Amino acid sequence: MNSFEVEQEKWIERHLAKRHGDRKDALRRGHGYGNRLFAEKIWWLLMGHFDGLHPEYEVRDWRGRSYYVDFMWILGGHFFVFEIMDYGSHGTDRTKYRMDLNRALFLQSQECRYIAISLDELKENPSLILAMLRGILAPYLAATAEKGGNISHKFGKVERQLMRLAIRQNRRIRPVQAARELELHKQTIIKYCRGLVDKGKFRAVPAGATGRIYQYEYLGSMQSPDLI
Repeated sequence: MNSFEVEQEKWIERHLAKRHGDRKDALRRGHGYGNRLFAEKIWWLLMGHFDGLHPEYEVRDWRGRSYYVDFMWILGGHFFVFEIMDYGSHGTDRTKYRMDLNRALFLQSQECRYIAISLDELKENPSLILAMLRGILAPYLAATAEKGGNISHKFGKVERQLMRLAIRQNRRIRPVQAARELELHKQTIIKYCRGLVDKGKFRAVPAGATGRIYQYEYLGSMQSPDLI
């Protein structure tokens, strides 16, 4: 057995040992071909370990009903769901298709990052998926590498929200719009924006001849660990 096979077997056995009843049965049934392929071709190459990755993880939907996602990666207070999607998994069942989409939306509404991966692409072009996931997870990987596996925030919650908001809006934000989205007072947003200017993350953008400041520009990397 190679190192992947050894570590994967230990990983699955650890989770089986912790589970009972339906949760144990779900892992035995659910960790099939597609999930093993993801573990080998993507996760092992990306991480080199299975720390924090939970196979067949039980979650609840908006009705309080439990079901199992293929993988849940838990990193501090951050949650990532990975689902391996087979083209034929829904067949002609529109109800199941609709339910799966609703569940994905609900998880995202609970601040859980939801990532669906095509099984066909995983089989035929795993390098593409690996490259895209490396880009998505880069800030989190960098943060854990710097902090020995634990994320330590250099910036406060509102500061991180403002930086991410700026990235989503072509690197620029207006305090008036940011105040509406974050449900904070405009002057509070301006105070945080000025603080980010002092810290080198924002640049105040003067407008016209008056030079008044109506917007700020984000100066950092789009994959900076400071964003998480």
